[in-house]
Amino acid sequence: MAWAPLESIGTMVSLIAVVISVTGLAFRTRQNTQSLRTLTYSRSLDRLASIQSRLSGDADMARLFAVGMRKPDELSAGDRIRMTWVLYEMFGAFEFMFDQAHEKALPADVWKRWAATVSWWLSLPGVRAWWRAKPAPFNPRFSAFVDDRLARPVLDADAAARWQAFLRSDARADHEDPVPPTPSAGQA
Repeated sequence: MAWAPLESIGTMVSLIAVVISVTGLAFRTRQNTQSLRTLTYSRSLDRLASIQSRLSGDADMARLFAVGMRKPDELSAGDRIRMTWVLYEMFGAFEFMFDQAHEKALPADVWKRWAATVSWWLSLPGVRAWWRAKPAPFNPRFSAFVDDRLARPVLDADAAARWQAFLRSDARADHEDPVPPTPSAGQA
């Protein structure tokens, strides 16, 4: 019996099995990478949601933060320290996303959105003052990014104008017509 053809078939079957195994491994690695990206972004959003929850659930803290963002000199030293802890937590989440984006664990378009959010926060006088006075540093790359945004502001002027108009709006106007009118059959 000739063993060479059987050896060739055995080699071919082994080669096919290796290709299938490597393809499966590549597929699982890709799935794990996607899961890691999702988890990374989720952790960042959880950190920011925690801050938002605290600010929306504590009227005193919300007032302190609102005043501190625009006029930090009107806050006591104790209130500035409270504001500092919130900003460290917020910018710590931004720093984490920045690092993850640079390591390709966070998609570039997602980081682009958050980079614009960092710029918006840096447009506020209290955040700028805090950044310059912060007692503990962030990592050098993130610090350089923020310093660059401070030196050359990147802000959507239209969005900033809409925000300022919203803040100046008459609170009574918000309650005049709480339910939008329902279109009648002739209007639809």
